[in-house]
Amino acid sequence: MYAQMVKSTGEGVRAREDMSPEERHFQDRVDAGEKIEPKDWMPEGYRKTLIRQIGQHAHSEIVGQLPEGNWITRAPTLERKAILLAKVQDEAGHGLYLYCAAETLGISRDEMIEALHEGRMKYSSIFNYPTLTWADIGAVGWLVDGAAIMNQVPLQRTSYGPYSRAMIRICKEESFHQRQGYDIMMKMARGTPEQRRMAQDALNRYWYPSLMMFGPSDAESVHSAQSMAWKIKINTNDELRQKFVDQTVPQAEYLGLTVPDEHLKWNDERGHYDFSEPDWDEFFQVLRGNGPCNRDRMEARVKAWEDGAWVRDGLLAHAEKKRARRVAAE
Repeated sequence: MYAQMVKSTGEGVRAREDMSPEERHFQDRVDAGEKIEPKDWMPEGYRKTLIRQIGQHAHSEIVGQLPEGNWITRAPTLERKAILLAKVQDEAGHGLYLYCAAETLGISRDEMIEALHEGRMKYSSIFNYPTLTWADIGAVGWLVDGAAIMNQVPLQRTSYGPYSRAMIRICKEESFHQRQGYDIMMKMARGTPEQRRMAQDALNRYWYPSLMMFGPSDAESVHSAQSMAWKIKINTNDELRQKFVDQTVPQAEYLGLTVPDEHLKWNDERGHYDFSEPDWDEFFQVLRGNGPCNRDRMEARVKAWEDGAWVRDGLLAHAEKKRARRVAAE
């Protein structure tokens, strides 16, 4: 299997003959489908790649609360408020699971959050776009969570045990989030002409940013080859993007909405939809901090961290006091 991966991915993956005995044994375990656990030996590159990926994933869950949390008090009904509140709470829980998984790799949560605030760690570019109307909340649930599920379901089979196990519960909850979003879009698409226009506008604005969630094309990705050899990733970016388009276009047709891509068409020969690539210049601009909401998102996260300092200080003081009592009793 590893030899096939080297052949298919080319640059970026170390040849087996260049590995140390420990690295070869590690790769054999990965190829055999074994889970790697925190106390197992692992290459430093594997550990760093996991920290980068899991940390980015955790940050995305936390920052992802912001565009939806903005609508909790403005949701159209009490039921919608309760559903959205539960969804935002779920995202906080997902961040917690993922930070805990990353901490097993020898990095603290404080270090990861500091790296986020200083721009040394990223989060998903999709959360740097605004939610302007209630239909946007539907689009976020349907498209953004739909893309997240497409990314995350294979991660239940990722080679690192703590990450794999965290994804099981996260994927179950994300499936409800997608249904919630699609239900909103269905109500809007079948509502008044104004509601239908809002639904179409939300699809128009969120379609390409959702395609960007899978990361750059395989030819541009600097991490995919080695991540797949280590089974940190299971599918390539382009494979997942294609699968998302194939699944989502019929859903849009059922809603009576139009995907904003004049080149979108079914290809009988390939058995897939042909579609236009996102604007990758825009993607990289957003990653550099130049998106519509980058500054607002980071200011909100930094403020929340600073405002919560007294809680963290109090908990640490209480823990230290308990430890001192225990030591004295011994």
